[in-house]
Amino acid sequence: MTTTQPMPQPNSDLSAHAVQEHGNRPGPLTHDEPDEQRRTWTVAAIALVAQVLVVLDISVVNTALPSIGADLHLTGAELQWLVTAYLMMSGGGLLLGGRIADLLSRKVVFLVGLAVFTVASILSGLADTATQLTLSRAGQGLAAALLTPAALSIISTAYSGRQRRTGLALWGAVGSLGVAAGVLLGGALTTWLGWQAIFFINAPIGAAAFIAGISAIPANAPVKELASTTQRAYVSTLRRFDIPGAVTVIGGLVALIYGLGASGPDGWGSAKVLVALAVSAVLFTAFIRIENRAAAPLFPPHTWKVRTLVTGTAVMLAVTGILVGTVFLTSIYLQTVLGFSALQAGLAFLPFALAITGGTLVARHALAHGSPRAVSMVGLVVTGAGAVLLSRADASSAYGTGILPALLVIGVGVGAVFVPVSVTAMAGIPPQHAGMASGFLMTGHEVGAALGVAVLSAIATSAGTLTTAGGAANGFTRGLLAAATIAGVAALLAFWRMPATRVTGPVGHMHH
Repeated sequence: MTTTQPMPQPNSDLSAHAVQEHGNRPGPLTHDEPDEQRRTWTVAAIALVAQVLVVLDISVVNTALPSIGADLHLTGAELQWLVTAYLMMSGGGLLLGGRIADLLSRKVVFLVGLAVFTVASILSGLADTATQLTLSRAGQGLAAALLTPAALSIISTAYSGRQRRTGLALWGAVGSLGVAAGVLLGGALTTWLGWQAIFFINAPIGAAAFIAGISAIPANAPVKELASTTQRAYVSTLRRFDIPGAVTVIGGLVALIYGLGASGPDGWGSAKVLVALAVSAVLFTAFIRIENRAAAPLFPPHTWKVRTLVTGTAVMLAVTGILVGTVFLTSIYLQTVLGFSALQAGLAFLPFALAITGGTLVARHALAHGSPRAVSMVGLVVTGAGAVLLSRADASSAYGTGILPALLVIGVGVGAVFVPVSVTAMAGIPPQHAGMASGFLMTGHEVGAALGVAVLSAIATSAGTLTTAGGAANGFTRGLLAAATIAGVAALLAFWRMPATRVTGPVGHMHH
């Protein structure tokens, strides 16, 4: 499950270095930018349809989890991989995908990403083991890492003036609709056609968008050095992709989440967990060293010195982890403990999605009178209180009295945090670096979602298996108390590091 987070509209492509190294990229969008000749909306429609597939496939799986688990005989630890595999690959590969879209033809990158995503979706629907489904979900995530920045780049460069602003606004709306539509669509398809349908439905949509994109999306030449066939230019370009950096950061995430997932059934002191965590530490250390030496690193070393960006991203990581981890556990609880159908579970999350939207609106107005630090702390305290309230639910709880009020509280709190955190992260970032900052924050969002599911699932599994009513109830309580603890730690971080001065100027809106 994903959500729209407030932040300034992107002024550039997702890859920072394309903005810095290629001055012919589109500049910042301003309201006095003259409108050029109007273009057909066909290109935007194709890009938006592709992004709808990416957004829906984050949230659509949640309401299908119990059905998938029962059909494939999955354990609770294996269930979390169906969510984290996608988020981990899409988040870990996002900046590399943006770099590739900048240096190569964005049309080709978009079509390749769409084709891989469609094929991986079909393979997900055909999977009959946990391993097959996890690998195909990871393939979807890697394709999404190519598809998202390429689609955004296409909209940003194909249009100008008012059309460009409208296209970016529609892009933001896709994230908002994904919150409600994903869980509801997943529940409906699972109930009526089986869980395989949540993946198979991507095939005709992806194929139609691919065919339409071949002729409708304008071609663009790759950057000058890619046009050269010399070996020197080829090697130089590979270095600018920073593939070693992407491989080590994704590998570190895989090892970390594997270790977290194994901690529940095997215990923190098991050899499996210790080895996985050690491998993760080695890979993350290698990633840092690679980034310090790379000619064009995914995360430039100076990024870590921008306090507002790092702090905003850290809090974003925490609050997104709480959000997606809570949805993961609650979806299992509603169906396994309370006996909801997948469709009923999807409907049960609609008020939650509305509460998140309401929280963002409240926070936007609150920032006119208070500081990002104050608004964030209040939102995190509200989130933590809602998590504690939700943890009190048991097998005898009714949805209307035991679940819904707590979900509404968490939704308002989470929504209220997204706005000041995004404003903090982008504070003082010049337009020419907005792509880097936005990509950094979006990576934190995606990685936070993956880690949130992994951490809360591991803690919940330590109290009992999530595939039985008793184990799911016990695990639900422990997982939500962990979410409340994370909210408290994030509130302390916000108090310690976030700006205490009031925001001046309009508060923008971020999309997924």
